[in-house]
Amino acid sequence: MATILIIEDEAALASALTRLVRRLECVPIAVASAELGLRRLQQEPVALVILDIGLPDRSGLDALLEIRASHPTLPVLVITAHGNLQNAIEARLRGASEYLVKPLDLAGLANTLRALLQVAANPDVSPPPAAEGDDARVLVGASAAMQPAFAAIAHAAASDVPVLLTGPTGTGKTFAARAIHQHSQRRQQPFVTLACGNLPENLLEAELFGHEKGAFTGAATTRPGHLERAAGGTLLLDEIGDAPLSVQLKLLRFLDDRSFTRVGGRTDLHVDLRIVAATNRDLARAAADGRFREDLLYRLRVLEVRMPALRERLGDLPALSSHLLRRLAPNRRLALASETMTALQAHDWPGNVRELRNALEHAAAVCGASVVLPAHLPAELRAMTPSASAPETQATLVAALQRFADEQLRRGARYDELHDALEQHLLAVLLPRFEGKPTLLARALDMNRATLRRKLRGTVEPEPDDDGEVPPGPSDLPAS
Repeated sequence: MATILIIEDEAALASALTRLVRRLECVPIAVASAELGLRRLQQEPVALVILDIGLPDRSGLDALLEIRASHPTLPVLVITAHGNLQNAIEARLRGASEYLVKPLDLAGLANTLRALLQVAANPDVSPPPAAEGDDARVLVGASAAMQPAFAAIAHAAASDVPVLLTGPTGTGKTFAARAIHQHSQRRQQPFVTLACGNLPENLLEAELFGHEKGAFTGAATTRPGHLERAAGGTLLLDEIGDAPLSVQLKLLRFLDDRSFTRVGGRTDLHVDLRIVAATNRDLARAAADGRFREDLLYRLRVLEVRMPALRERLGDLPALSSHLLRRLAPNRRLALASETMTALQAHDWPGNVRELRNALEHAAAVCGASVVLPAHLPAELRAMTPSASAPETQATLVAALQRFADEQLRRGARYDELHDALEQHLLAVLLPRFEGKPTLLARALDMNRATLRRKLRGTVEPEPDDDGEVPPGPSDLPAS
């Protein structure tokens, strides 16, 4: 069992913290001064320190500096009755893993302690950094939904034909395109991206094919387009479904014979490159509606890679989050608390991986410790945490109890009858969670088995003892 050192001079709070630590199945050591705490820290291994700022012999912040000098990675939770900005900043600067202000919410404190203990038990939570420049590092995960995408990316990297990347916005289509390029025979040549949805028709044409001097107002010089810039390498046409039909026609010609003319030019130019296109639209439906050329769709979709939505691969969230945190905070070792991961997995992620990245960037910015807690997430994700839904659940329970009590009181029920009825309802809910066996339920509730069976009598059949005999009920007991 992990040992937690509590450095707190307020006896009542130290006692409450000791009880809480025991409920977490850890061993508490409580001392009332910084000097005693530092001495115990040198005498035996400790997994976590709870440190008060207002100690009788010195400031807990000064003690924190000494702890960090001798135990640089030991999780330290700083608590204080004076939650001012200066204390918070100083605690962060001196290496506090977390910072809480009294009075403490014991449920929230328990979650914080569990999260810090996870870090203590797994100091190498973050995976090793990927190779510099390897943009495929965000294409992590082992979910079933990602396996077809991985296989299709591998096929695309081994060939040189056009590729169409499909899937919702924010699923990582650009990173998939980079992965295809970086593992292809063109990896030493340029990788160029053109977003087709951000430009008006005439400007998109000029950006893609280039223009000659004087081709239009403002064309003071001849300028090569993205096709020429990507010569020998890969050109990613992002949001290809937004390209106007006139540009689609010229692109189709290029795919057919690898030739094109600049805007305002008369000379056919030839360039060798690979085209990868990406879209979040249904191009087959767009082609049926006349908004996208069907022949161009066939030329672009020689190979198709479908990137799944994040809600289809929630099992990849831990690995994906670790990779993103490594990129967002390369000089810090950030880990997600289990409650934080629960909140992430409860979200629908309409913005997919891009939304996840933004949420983790927010969390990294406001988290001054090494553990990302639910409180560090954006507001819309904090609503997904179990603690956030507890008040609503409690309010629902209270309303139901009020209706139950009103109905029973109208019938003239006494308190002991109300109590017995509520107890039977509770036991009936609990029993199926223990395989329907009163013996297992009694053990979990630390209740005498015969007592529990008497309480259950009338709601379930009593469970036979090991010898097959049914224990006696109240009417079976001999008269005294």
